[in-house]
Amino acid sequence: MRLHMSSTKVLPHAALPVANKATDQSLSRSRIWLMAAGAGLSVASLYYSQPMLGVLAGDIGASGQATGLVPTLTQLGYALGILLLAPLGDRHDRRSIMLVKAALLVLALLLAGLSPSLSILLPASFLIGLSATLAQDIVPAAATLAAEEQRGKVVGTVMTGLLTGILLSRVISGLVAEQYGWRAMFFIAAATILLTGLAIRRYLPRFQPSTTLPYLSLLGSLFTLWRKHDALRRAAIAQGLLSVGFSAFWSTLAIMLHNSPFHMGSAAAGTFGLAGAAGALAAPLAGHLADRRGPEIVTRAGAALATLAFVMLSLAPLWSMSVQLVLLALGAVLFDLGVQASLIAHQAVIYRIDPAARSRLNAMLFVCMFIGMSLGSVLASLLLGSYGWSAVTALAAIASLLALVVRCLKPTGN
Repeated sequence: MRLHMSSTKVLPHAALPVANKATDQSLSRSRIWLMAAGAGLSVASLYYSQPMLGVLAGDIGASGQATGLVPTLTQLGYALGILLLAPLGDRHDRRSIMLVKAALLVLALLLAGLSPSLSILLPASFLIGLSATLAQDIVPAAATLAAEEQRGKVVGTVMTGLLTGILLSRVISGLVAEQYGWRAMFFIAAATILLTGLAIRRYLPRFQPSTTLPYLSLLGSLFTLWRKHDALRRAAIAQGLLSVGFSAFWSTLAIMLHNSPFHMGSAAAGTFGLAGAAGALAAPLAGHLADRRGPEIVTRAGAALATLAFVMLSLAPLWSMSVQLVLLALGAVLFDLGVQASLIAHQAVIYRIDPAARSRLNAMLFVCMFIGMSLGSVLASLLLGSYGWSAVTALAAIASLLALVVRCLKPTGN
């Protein structure tokens, strides 16, 4: 109880949500899929704007550089939301927090769809990112409701929804914007979140808070958790490194395919996104393996698989163009499977650290992921312009290898 006493005022055990066999069975029938869909639809809101920027800029009369601030502010809002809002799940009823965020996200999406200019669209984009952290309340809720022996599988299923939302959001928004205009995508997104909020209110139970810490002390406890738990640091750093490679690949793929020798359009990048989604569908299997064999072996296998996939991709230019395309699709499936399997296993690791601090532990993990994704995107853009696609895949391979090294290091303590 070292950290429990020093960083978290834990409420009596009877006040905490208790998962039993009946609860877990009802979860497997309805609530798991509700939370998976809710997580995917929420996080998809972050990415809808990206394929629509060209159409959007022409419609509202803004420059391409200015409209580039739309996804930037959305991601910034999400990062701040994870850091400043996600920990509230340990302090207040998670269901109430989810309902408030769902309502705010609906309003933000409607505001974005109605925006006549960037002066309205930019703050709406920031609010979309802030309230889309609804997804980061759903995942700890699933971990709390699941029985101990099923937690990895349950979280894996919910994360499948979240990851599928990330990978398919760009494909869907591009198609909708082409057929019905960019505003229609925001309106459709608002409708899906409204339905999600109503379902959460109807089907999810209330959650008893697990701590009475004031808000500032709650934020301060993030640093205490980081300092005290080697398992948290290793999980967050390793997943952050894997996220460097993940983001490096997906942020530059469309540009690479557009250039010689492929000369392919944005639709081709979307097709590879479908290949990556196939890897995300294996998340429940990763969770099941973490339950049965322990999460450590899954984290190492995931990092090793990602490393192998990126090494293969870095060697792809040695082959003919048709073989390169096959290797790109195969590599997308393999590294995505490795990254997602590691994420599920890392969540299994951190959720065991302190059940009363799951929202804060989840926040720390995803903050490090976001940092890794941002770093990967920036570095990949620089490398692609100066040294080509092989340099991007080499960066991804090195980052994944470093993640494997972190997972193989001997733990220094709790």
